[in-house]
Amino acid sequence: MTDAQQITETAPELPSAEPSGPVPVPLLAPREGVPPVIADEAALAEAIAAFGSGSGPVAVDAERASGYRYGQRAYLVQLRRAGAGTALIDPVACPDLTPLGDAIADAEWVLHAATQDLPCLRDIGMRPGILFDTELAGRLAGFARVGLGVMVETVLGYSLEKGHSAVDWSSRPLPEPWLRYAALDVELLVDLRDALEEELRHQGKLAWALEEFAAIASAPPAPPRKEPWRRTSGVHKVRKRRQLGVVRELWAARDETAQRRDLSPGKVLSDAAIVAAAQALPKDTRALVALPGFGHRTNRRQLQQWQAAVDRALELPEGELPPTTQPPQGPPPPRAWAERDPVAAARLSAARATITAHAEELRMPQENLLTPEVVRRLCWEPPVELTVAAIGAALRGLGARDWQIGQTAERLAEALADPS
Repeated sequence: MTDAQQITETAPELPSAEPSGPVPVPLLAPREGVPPVIADEAALAEAIAAFGSGSGPVAVDAERASGYRYGQRAYLVQLRRAGAGTALIDPVACPDLTPLGDAIADAEWVLHAATQDLPCLRDIGMRPGILFDTELAGRLAGFARVGLGVMVETVLGYSLEKGHSAVDWSSRPLPEPWLRYAALDVELLVDLRDALEEELRHQGKLAWALEEFAAIASAPPAPPRKEPWRRTSGVHKVRKRRQLGVVRELWAARDETAQRRDLSPGKVLSDAAIVAAAQALPKDTRALVALPGFGHRTNRRQLQQWQAAVDRALELPEGELPPTTQPPQGPPPPRAWAERDPVAAARLSAARATITAHAEELRMPQENLLTPEVVRRLCWEPPVELTVAAIGAALRGLGARDWQIGQTAERLAEALADPS
C-alpha cells in the first residue's frame, strides 16, 4: 500500500464548504474576562514571570494597523498559556519584548498564519524556536477554508466575532470590544492546535507539518524587495520608460512622506493617482490637479511636491530611466515556453499534471505539496540525468523539504523522463 493510499483510506471526510451539523456556539468573552492592557514595565515584568512559569504551548497573535500606518509594526500582542492566562501587551508603550521572548523561548508557540505575524514580532524582540501554525496545519490536513474563525467553527464548534480585524489598532485607548476580540483570538488557539495535531497524526501527515513549521521558525527575514515601486497597482498600463520614471519618482516621494508622517502610503497618494500622472506626464500643477487622485482636496504644497517628482522624471537623461522590463530572474513566463522551448513546455505540463494528481490524492493544495516556482525551475533546467536521486537533489537545491522530496521526486522523475 502506498503512502497516498494509506492516507486516503485512513483520513476521515473533511469539510469542503460550509460546515454542517450543530450550529456553532458563539464565543462572546474570554474565560477569565478581558485582561487589562499591559503598558508599563512593572506589569510587563509580572507577565514575563507568569508566562515563564506557565506550562505547555503559548498561543501568540499580533494586531497591526495595515491601511492606516506606515509599515507592518505590531500595535497589540496577545498571548495565552496554561498557568498564566491571557495577556494583552501594548508594544508601543513596551517596545522591547525581548525578555518576554526569552522567557518562553523553550515553549512551542502557536500562531495562525505565522508568516504574517513573525516579522512584526521579530521587530520587538520575539523569535520562536519551535512553532505550530494552525493555518498551515489546516491546509495540510485538507480543509478547504483555513481562516481562524472558520477553523474554530469547523474543528471546535465555536464561532468567533471577526468584526474588528481591519480596525486601526494604532488607536489609543483601544476600545473594550476590540480588546475582547483580540483576547478571543488566542482563547482557543491551543485547543485548535491540539485537535489539528491529532488530525494530522491520523492522516499520517504530522511529520510533514512539523518539518514545515521548523522551516518557518528557522527562516531568515525576507530581504528588501528590489525596485518595490514596480508593485504599484496598475503599473502594467504604463509602457514607456519616461512614464515608468514618473511612477518611480512619485512612489519614492510618497514613500518618504508616508514614512515621515507614519501613514499608510495609500492614504498619502493612491496607486491610481500615480499611474494617472505617469500616463499623462503633466507639465505643471494645473495639469496635475485635473488628474484623478489630485483633486480639490490636495493642497498647494502637496501638489508642488508631486509635480516636483514628475519634473524629476521628465528631466532625467534617457540612460537613467528604468527599463520597461526587469532583468529575467528564473524561467520565463510559462505562456512563452511553447515557443521558446517546446520540450521544456512538455516537461512542465507533465510535471504539473503529476503534482496536481498527487496533491488531490493527499487532499492538500498543490502549492503545499510543491510550490509552482520550484516546479517551473526544475522543468526549465532539469538535471542531466532524470533519476530519482538527481531530481531529489535538484528539488533540495530549490528549497523543497525532505517530505516534499519523498512525495514527489519519483513521480517527477517518471513524468520528466516521458513528458509526452
